[in-house]
Amino acid sequence: MKKSFLERYSDSVGGKWGKWITLAIWIVVAGLLNSIFPQANTQEDNLAANLKNKQPSVVAQELAEKEFPSGSGKPALLTWYRATGITDEDLKGIQSFSEKITTDPIPFQTEAPPFHKLPLPVLKHQLSKDGTTFVYPILFDKKASTEELNKSIDQLDKIADSQFDKNPLKASLSNKDRLVVRVTGPVGIEVDATALFSQGDFKLLFATVLLVLVFLLAIYRSPILAFVPLVAVGFAYGVINPILGAAGKEGWVTFDSQGLSIMTVLLFGAGTDYCLFLIARFRSVLQEEESKMTALKRALGGSSGAIAMSGLTVVFSLLALLLAHYGSIQRFAIPFSLSIFIMMIASLTLVPALLGIFGRISFFPFIPRTEEMIKERALRKGKPVPAIKGKHRIGTALGEFITKHPKMIAIITTILLGVFAFSASKISYTFDTLSSFPKDMPSREGFKIISDHFTPGQLAPVQVMIDTEGKEVNAVDNLKALSFVSKVSEPKKGKNNKNLLSYDVELKENPYSNKAMDQIPAIKKAAKTALIDAGVSTKNVWVSGQTAQQYDTRETTDRDESIVIPVIIATIAVLLFIYLRSIVAMVYLMATVLLSFFSALGLGWVVLHYLFDVQAIQGFIPLYAFVFIVALGEDYNIFMISSIWKKARRVPLAEAVRDGVAETGSVITSAGLILAGTFAVLATLPIQILVQFGTITALGVLLDTFIVRPFLVPALTVWIGKFAFWPGSQKRKTVKQDM
Repeated sequence: MKKSFLERYSDSVGGKWGKWITLAIWIVVAGLLNSIFPQANTQEDNLAANLKNKQPSVVAQELAEKEFPSGSGKPALLTWYRATGITDEDLKGIQSFSEKITTDPIPFQTEAPPFHKLPLPVLKHQLSKDGTTFVYPILFDKKASTEELNKSIDQLDKIADSQFDKNPLKASLSNKDRLVVRVTGPVGIEVDATALFSQGDFKLLFATVLLVLVFLLAIYRSPILAFVPLVAVGFAYGVINPILGAAGKEGWVTFDSQGLSIMTVLLFGAGTDYCLFLIARFRSVLQEEESKMTALKRALGGSSGAIAMSGLTVVFSLLALLLAHYGSIQRFAIPFSLSIFIMMIASLTLVPALLGIFGRISFFPFIPRTEEMIKERALRKGKPVPAIKGKHRIGTALGEFITKHPKMIAIITTILLGVFAFSASKISYTFDTLSSFPKDMPSREGFKIISDHFTPGQLAPVQVMIDTEGKEVNAVDNLKALSFVSKVSEPKKGKNNKNLLSYDVELKENPYSNKAMDQIPAIKKAAKTALIDAGVSTKNVWVSGQTAQQYDTRETTDRDESIVIPVIIATIAVLLFIYLRSIVAMVYLMATVLLSFFSALGLGWVVLHYLFDVQAIQGFIPLYAFVFIVALGEDYNIFMISSIWKKARRVPLAEAVRDGVAETGSVITSAGLILAGTFAVLATLPIQILVQFGTITALGVLLDTFIVRPFLVPALTVWIGKFAFWPGSQKRKTVKQDM
């Protein structure tokens, strides 16, 4: 009889030379790629735009820079602060500092106001109303890299050291008697953010590897086997890194530090899971087969389909992120999908090769043997034959409990998850990126000082621009009439187009708040009304500034969720149907992971809000978490249901469910703990967006591992009965159901 592709493939990898050839190929490929191409972290772009050029706020910003330039460069805001009030001596020190950087500019500096030339009484007018804060803007070359800007900030530190008795850049805000300086604004935020991610990269990698190693040692109690998945992940990482580096260098793909950090977690977590699926099957077959190569062929043939299907489900789900318009989301697609694809290949080639090389020794000191081997070994040593313990005793007991009470279990678990899911409706979201960084980060401290001691509107005015087409337009009164506006500046004329007018609109609300974002349409409408009154086209209105950018960010991410989430759901549903050939199973399996997602979102909010005092989570988190919880959660469903499906061809469904739960329970639990643990590592970093993402995703994996997979899915399968296979059941061998 002609062998299937999987059988021929299993024979090849499990052959005498196949395992050595496979290992050699991986070594050569990884070595060549790393010697030819650059590493991914050398090509990351942390300044890549998140909003497309056609977005209204981006178009408006380009117009503002062209017609109403406030200075050529990227601003760093030196925020000087003394809790008891800035003194005349402080101002003289600031003037001395100003003279130094004006006469001898630091690297990449393009402009700095000559405050040293102003009389002291005039300079005092620049202070905040309470006299505690002074803001000194310095502009830097827009083309300067983060590394170059970091060197400039270091130079500022040296100047401050020489100009003041005690360096204010190093002073703590808790010291009320000291003059303090913090560098904030775009330059300060960029430098701090890059430093934050670069510090987290090594910590994240080390913590992830250590956690996976500890889990593997605890699960298998074998020093050899614990390193097999890590070696496979290491080789996969060694292949992915240079491929991404080459693609980044050629400009084919863009990625940032945040993406590479999460990719590392995904690779170790999901990659170890795929390895465990094969290892668990191999250990089980070794208890039935004396020949290690025969056992490996059977294990690979029995698990490769589920591993490939699980991997492809995640790959296609991640590729759906290419449909996103928001840059930070779209940039995840290629690195993440590539890492899962290569790890899936490693799980199906390198891992079986390593297992074939080590054989039973992989599991030392707890080596799996057949009953005959155990008896023969005992007789050879002159010892009594040990009693053969039953396999999967806990899993079997759980399976029997589920098959006896499917309705009760399905209802209880659904209600429990529903309660968690209800909490998701209480979540508050924010689109203020700076709020995701640690509170003691210099740029965030400086930002807070400015926001606390200047009126909210002064912090980041909304810039409204109109084209009057040469007619008299009175937009000031319309804008001032808005209840949320505190001040409107007199109009400024455009540099090239004199018909263009610009107004700075100061809001009463914090310009970075959700409430301020909600006012952008009203501001635009007020400006359009002024144009209508003057008989001018309403197309000639542009609104720029941070508030407008955050408004566009929210609109873009809302659009992305409405497109990407349905595409992912449809993609997974199609793949499930192709694999299982059952519409009913496809529907209820998708429903369980969707319920798991909303439950994780709600439970995550409860944990973050009430235990960690998080007032709002980043607006991108739901989409980030959805991709991973749904795609990775479906992995476990596929692995377990594929086991039940195969058994149901030979035995009644209830028995198939019981045995399927028993057979897959321990490995899925182990895999879930490792995956949840790797995502939880993100919560140890000082970056709030990663803390929030890691917490919610880890909780989602745990809910799926301990509630959805072991209870809800098998209970629904038993409850639905033979119709769970429909329409595939029509083609199956009829088995009498004892249900």
